Amino acid sequence: MHGKDLKSVLRYGADLNDCRELLRHGSHSFHAASLLLPEDCKPAITSLYAFCRVADDAVDDAEDPAAGLDALKRRLDGIYRGEPEENAVDRAFSDTVLRYDVPKTLPLALLEGFEWDVVGRRYETLSDTYAYSARVAGTVGAMMAILLGVRNPGVLSRACDLGVAMQLTNIARDVGEDARNGRLYLPVETLAANGVDAEAWLEKPENNAGIRAAVTELLAVADGLYERSEWGIAQLPARVRPGIFAARSIYAEIGREIGRRGYDSVTQRAVVNRRRKIRLLLRAVRQTLAEREEGYAPPLSETRFLIDACRAVR
Repeated sequence: MHGKDLKSVLRYGADLNDCRELLRHGSHSFHAASLLLPEDCKPAITSLYAFCRVADDAVDDAEDPAAGLDALKRRLDGIYRGEPEENAVDRAFSDTVLRYDVPKTLPLALLEGFEWDVVGRRYETLSDTYAYSARVAGTVGAMMAILLGVRNPGVLSRACDLGVAMQLTNIARDVGEDARNGRLYLPVETLAANGVDAEAWLEKPENNAGIRAAVTELLAVADGLYERSEWGIAQLPARVRPGIFAARSIYAEIGREIGRRGYDSVTQRAVVNRRRKIRLLLRAVRQTLAEREEGYAPPLSETRFLIDACRAVR
């Protein structure tokens, strides 16, 4: 870390403990997957996820979301100047982005995704939903790869695929909750193709065949991205693969649980229980030993700007 005096070391340790507690109570899937990460990787990754969590809350919980977003942008400026606000998460994240040379484009894109939430943006096509997912989750995948010491464009592309797949799973899981908050992330053209008028449905969200079909289609797209991500995970240092495979497996399992519940994401919210998470963690260790076919696919066009930003820093 940047300051080596005893006071700085002690404060950094305390800040990380605060970040861990935040995630232990507020991000169960990440907390489970992080159990398989090497100890020396955990501080930076914990600070990243903690910042993403508090940033999301800073906008969602603000009395004036637009003002909350502006304040968040100022906080990010301070983080990158090495002058974070006096709170544990900002201090820890500042140490991380400066030490690992994380391009500012990445967290700025994350905030742009939050801004799209604030203005109530609609997503007409699957590409539009990809573009949103690239910002709120592909960015996290790219930053994770950097923190794990990877800047190879092929691996970064798969890291972004994994982030986008996870966000598509989130969208599929939270259809009803989002709708009750006036938000819709399912592609409007997909809804229309399944007989659903997006605006009319938002006025009265209900579980119907058209919504279930749209959720099914989105999860199928996510599954394809999860499969593409596996080659990239296999290129990571061996000691970090179990944790990333675990995160991939737990999120993909959420999609399978949605299927087991009849693709109804309006009246219920799918969760992966503790016993199943433990089985997935054990399976993740075995998955790291499996052979992966060599192969490269170009990044999604919607995530290419993230890969370019990572390459430009070098």
